[in-house]
Amino acid sequence: MITFKIGKARFIFFVIFFIGIISSSFSQFSTKLTYEQPEKMGVNGNQLHAKVSEIVTDGINAGAFPGAQVLVAKNGKVIYHESFGHHTYEKQNEVQTYDVYDLASISKITTVLPAVMKLYEDGDFDLDAPLKKFWPYFKKSNKADLTFREMLAHHARLKPWIPYWKSTLDASGNFRKRTFKNKRSWFYPVYVTDNLYLHRRYKKKKIYKAIKDSPLEKERKYKYSGLPFYLLPHIIEKKTKMSLPDYLKQTFYDPIESTTLTFHPLRILPKEIIIPTEKDTFFRNVQLHGLVHDEGAAMMGGVSGNAGLFGNALDLAKLMQLYLNGGIYNGKRILKASTIQEFIRCQYCEEDNRRGLGFDKPLIEYHPQNSSTAKSASPNTFGHAGYTGTLTWIDPDEELIFIFLSNRVYPTRNNPKIYRLNIRPRIHQAIYDSFF
Repeated sequence: MITFKIGKARFIFFVIFFIGIISSSFSQFSTKLTYEQPEKMGVNGNQLHAKVSEIVTDGINAGAFPGAQVLVAKNGKVIYHESFGHHTYEKQNEVQTYDVYDLASISKITTVLPAVMKLYEDGDFDLDAPLKKFWPYFKKSNKADLTFREMLAHHARLKPWIPYWKSTLDASGNFRKRTFKNKRSWFYPVYVTDNLYLHRRYKKKKIYKAIKDSPLEKERKYKYSGLPFYLLPHIIEKKTKMSLPDYLKQTFYDPIESTTLTFHPLRILPKEIIIPTEKDTFFRNVQLHGLVHDEGAAMMGGVSGNAGLFGNALDLAKLMQLYLNGGIYNGKRILKASTIQEFIRCQYCEEDNRRGLGFDKPLIEYHPQNSSTAKSASPNTFGHAGYTGTLTWIDPDEELIFIFLSNRVYPTRNNPKIYRLNIRPRIHQAIYDSFF
């Protein structure tokens, strides 16, 4: 239910958002995501609505998250798009379908990955070339000969993550000298919070060096790692001669008519429509609201391939529909179908690694406790989850898109109930169960 007791900024965005929906409904292009009744797409709308509402409400009542958005699209039509609960447990603002979430690791398949796909099909990105060819800085490291095919498939023996923020603290828990200042300056231009600015050379001298010096796992097998996604923005910017945000906006987000997919959402969106995440009590010491939740992405200035993108369910669905359409959206060819097929296929299935290039996929052998997809999802399904409580799955066999957005990390990340209750896979299965 939409409340009209909203601020001017929120009201303006509300109008823009629904103008977009109306224009979508009358699009002349079949490749553009539009709205339709579920029954026309072979889906029992009453059953779908009842079951999704039941599962999400169970999650809210159990304290798994204060609110959520759910979007389902089939055959190029949005057949379900609802919001639930509130921005926070204080219940001051109801979630609306235009509200914007921190997408967390969904950023991996919505920022650097489409850029790499475009460069790959243009002949500017060899997936099987060694890292040292892309970045001579790594020439004498243990990662010199790793390929991006291995790294994007999480098959390169990389460490899962590095807590970069911890290296900024001394033994007393205070920031070390020449790391942060409370005011912006030439030496400290990297915005982290209103009162925290990082030294301009920290990314090069500390973050990239930490990745370069990190040890490799002994065994070559699937191990999820965010490290290559910290390197890709630099590589992409060198190749495109544009900033990553500008390149993504020009090449992908504007052509699909997105109004919310963005880094640094507070620069272009009203704060009232952005869902808060964690109350950071150990690093930034602020309520994160419009600031990226991931500490590493924050230290990258908010622009990272690992995390950092914000958006609402509809705009995320547009990009997923682009993938589902084989690279076409709104009548425009943006990526080649063959490129998408290469990136979404399982790369190392014979080595028990389910992953595509950047994209997650269903378990090779379904397991009800470990799977993040529905049992009914086809093996061709692809997508990604996000640490903040987000998820998107695309099943090309059924022409199905499922998006779930929540802020399960509010007020703390130490809340595993979304996993214990199996919220997202249950919703995913409920969608398949509603098919005629």
